[in-house]
Amino acid sequence: MKRGGNLRQIPEQQIDSRAIPYWRWSAGINSLFMFLVPAAYYGASRLWHWPAWITAVLLIMVLAVASFFIFVKPEIKWKTWRYEVSEQEIDLLRGVFVKTRTLIPMARVQHVDTRQGPLLRHYGLSTVTISTAAGTHEIPALADDVAGILRDRISELARVVDEDV
Repeated sequence: MKRGGNLRQIPEQQIDSRAIPYWRWSAGINSLFMFLVPAAYYGASRLWHWPAWITAVLLIMVLAVASFFIFVKPEIKWKTWRYEVSEQEIDLLRGVFVKTRTLIPMARVQHVDTRQGPLLRHYGLSTVTISTAAGTHEIPALADDVAGILRDRISELARVVDEDV
């Protein structure tokens, strides 16, 4: 097994591969809003006789950014997202250039939820949300059954740790 920079084992659990098409659709829907910028400029340029070439530049920029978020980022995000749940802590690892590692002690877990919007539901996925006094953390795009089992396991482990303290 590989080791992280701090000599800890890299978490082994990976999120569901159906996260890739989910994130692609989500990015596609969000990208529609980015196309409002060149559309608004085009409308303003017709009204106030601004240079039309700027519309083309804005459109190309939006297409490039949307293409990255739709076709490149989802697979990279899926490959770099890892998590592990042990009796003492929840270990989250994500990121490409900037790796973010979050360790959540079970004693700090206040409650745990599963969340599912219409697009996640379409793909049979849920997000596990872990709340602590410091904030909220997520394990995104897990299969519904895996998310339910993980939610219940974290809840049980947090109660056991809380009873021991």
